[in-house]
Amino acid sequence: MTEIVSRVKRDPEGTRRRILEAAIEQFSEHGLAGARVDAIARVAETNERMLYYYFGSKEQLYVAVLETMYADFADKESRLDISGLEARDAILTLAESIWRHLWDSPKWLALINCENLHKGRYLQTSKNLSAIISPVVEVVDEILKRGAADGQFRANVDALDFYLTLVGMGYYIASNRFTISAFTGRDYAEQSDREKIGKMHLAMLDAFLRPPA
Repeated sequence: MTEIVSRVKRDPEGTRRRILEAAIEQFSEHGLAGARVDAIARVAETNERMLYYYFGSKEQLYVAVLETMYADFADKESRLDISGLEARDAILTLAESIWRHLWDSPKWLALINCENLHKGRYLQTSKNLSAIISPVVEVVDEILKRGAADGQFRANVDALDFYLTLVGMGYYIASNRFTISAFTGRDYAEQSDREKIGKMHLAMLDAFLRPPA
């Protein structure tokens, strides 16, 4: 116990980070109800008392995990270097980056699915989520407006609606790949099938954005 307390005092941010990393594993694998606080503390090389000190409760730690995963996603996409691209190429590059992140983040998909089972009630308690997601929507809005001004895109496309549609295209395939494989016999985790359906989705987005003739 003395060794744990000493380590925490020397590196409080490291302790908090280790708790979050261990919690991501527990919550993504077992959900909120099945995750064990003692297991999280053990993997994080701390104790339950310090876990409650930093996060207050198991439920608050769960919300912090969700915020961390959303923040990681938003940070990657908002920092994507697409400023030098034409609007059409920029939006398609962003779409591919988002879809790739979804495929590369099975733990995040598991957490999203878990929170949907809870009807989003824990995320609704977050005071940070809107600020986390807003930069990505702002990037989309800037590209859409730039494309409309250049005559590449139709005018007055709602950035949030478009962003949710874009994410939904990739999310459904990645999140439901096991059930899709069960009832269709096609494994969209295979790179060739991912690329094929990705091209279809890009063509659909591009066709929608083109201004009316």
